[in-house]
Amino acid sequence: MLYESLKALHIIAVIAWMAGLLYLPRLFVYHANTEKGSPQSETFKVMERRLLRGIMNPAMILVWIFGLSLAWQGDWWHAHWLHAKLALVLVLTGVHHVYGRWRKDFEADRNVKPARFYRWWNEVPTVMMIGIVFLVVLKPF
Repeated sequence: MLYESLKALHIIAVIAWMAGLLYLPRLFVYHANTEKGSPQSETFKVMERRLLRGIMNPAMILVWIFGLSLAWQGDWWHAHWLHAKLALVLVLTGVHHVYGRWRKDFEADRNVKPARFYRWWNEVPTVMMIGIVFLVVLKPF
């Protein structure tokens, strides 16, 4: 029962984290098209900060806690699919931190990147997620 409970909590945390990883760069797309100092820009700053600090950061931490607990509980440490999954989750964690830096640039009105740049980055978490899901479900190696 512990393993199943950990898995459920892990999935819930993953959904929350992925929602943020997919939504934050979309906010950046819209924010990049607003005038610095405008009311819309200030609203985006609040939305981005709350999303990152209130949802994404706690969700990412819980993903790692519950995920590593599952690996320990299921004794998956020697499974090569898990090693590949962890590599992709590390990439997602890196993307999360890059998004955090970009949020700070927007907050300080230092963004110089166009909306198109953020549209491309919006796809990175999707690609990582697809790989992770296939690894977990198929356990190919």
